[in-house]
Amino acid sequence: MRPPVRYAMSGDIEIAYQVLGEGPDVIWVAGWLTHLDVLWDHPGYRRFCEELASFSRLILFDKRGMGLSQRVRVGTLEERMDDVRAVLDAVGSEQAVLVGVSEGGPLSMLFAATHPERTQALVLVGAEVKEETTDDWPWGEATREEHEATMARVPELWGAGGRGSVLFFPDDPDAEASNSWFARLQTASATPQDAVAFMDMGMEIDVRDVAPSIRVPTLILHRVEDPVCHVEAARFLAANIPSARYVELPGSVHIPWASGGDDILDEIREFLTGAREAPEPSRVLATVLFTDIVGSTERATELGDRRWREALEAHHATIRRELERFRGREIDTAGDGFLANFDGPARAIRCAVAAVDAVRPLGLEIRAGVHTGECEIVGDKLAGVAVHIGARVAGKAGPGEVLVSRTVHDLVAGSGLRFDDRGEFKLKGVQGEWRLYAVSGGT
Repeated sequence: MRPPVRYAMSGDIEIAYQVLGEGPDVIWVAGWLTHLDVLWDHPGYRRFCEELASFSRLILFDKRGMGLSQRVRVGTLEERMDDVRAVLDAVGSEQAVLVGVSEGGPLSMLFAATHPERTQALVLVGAEVKEETTDDWPWGEATREEHEATMARVPELWGAGGRGSVLFFPDDPDAEASNSWFARLQTASATPQDAVAFMDMGMEIDVRDVAPSIRVPTLILHRVEDPVCHVEAARFLAANIPSARYVELPGSVHIPWASGGDDILDEIREFLTGAREAPEPSRVLATVLFTDIVGSTERATELGDRRWREALEAHHATIRRELERFRGREIDTAGDGFLANFDGPARAIRCAVAAVDAVRPLGLEIRAGVHTGECEIVGDKLAGVAVHIGARVAGKAGPGEVLVSRTVHDLVAGSGLRFDDRGEFKLKGVQGEWRLYAVSGGT
């Protein structure tokens, strides 16, 4: 039977989902095109899902802006991570196994690193790491120029006889039926313009810095001749995700269920059956925000003790309002500075910009720095090199300026935030040169 479609609210966006089976919760984070109804019409997909649901409670969903979910602009990794959490909340799942496929891999990795308490385990199947082919990543899907040439042809080819299906179903004995179904999946999932926007967003993905921060049990499955995601991407993940189990499978089919997928099902079944619950995390990927008042000593002298104390109280109340508004968590307050953490870098940046504007009516100027990295959890505090880097980034900011690290700059690609490249800096106590960016608008 076709599972009924339900809807979860991610903020004010409706996300369509289905649930089938019983057992440990498994949420399937698909790649590229999704449409719950059209996918279920494919017998290979239906059989694969039913088999997976024979030993799990399988949760399927359409991405925002696609399929049966609300048609909105393409979401960033951070926003789509919120969508996963919203679906899990809607089905009452406190902890789930994330199965990230293709482009769904980076999203699953980011979620697992940021929310280990919600992630029982991570399974990556034919997962991407970085789509763009560059000098330091020769295993991408295309160079920027090749991608732009392909995107220029999408409007004329979208839904035209299912062109491109041979790439995903190379061994299908009924190519005509596959072409027809794939054409329907294209037009039902997204318009040509939305498809281009989604693929443009994909070209900005780069989760190489995220992989070492994943601390949940991880299984990596990849076919050695995968024509979409190069096998070297999987080998990179296996080398950089701590204690990951890597299984290299024969074949050249990218979609897990396209040619049966029994070997993939067997590996997932064995992994889940033998998996223990994830331990309480002692490290987590977090975005830290530092703020402090510029020229506080001079301002205190100018105002005098009583008025300066009143100004500080107003400043603290204002910063805390902005933290609450953007879902930040206050970690520490030292003098006139704040340390807070966020589960997404875009929210941290927008909070920082809002805080800069909010304290100006008080006659104060603040500066802010944002960095994303692996932090140690010490009670209800955060510690580690990432926190130190965040403080140093803030120290390089000028009055009213919000500076971010390169890691943050890369993670918010597609969010609409704009930056000015400030160049490379040496940060006291941190090795190497660090490229910093100033937020310039579009928040």
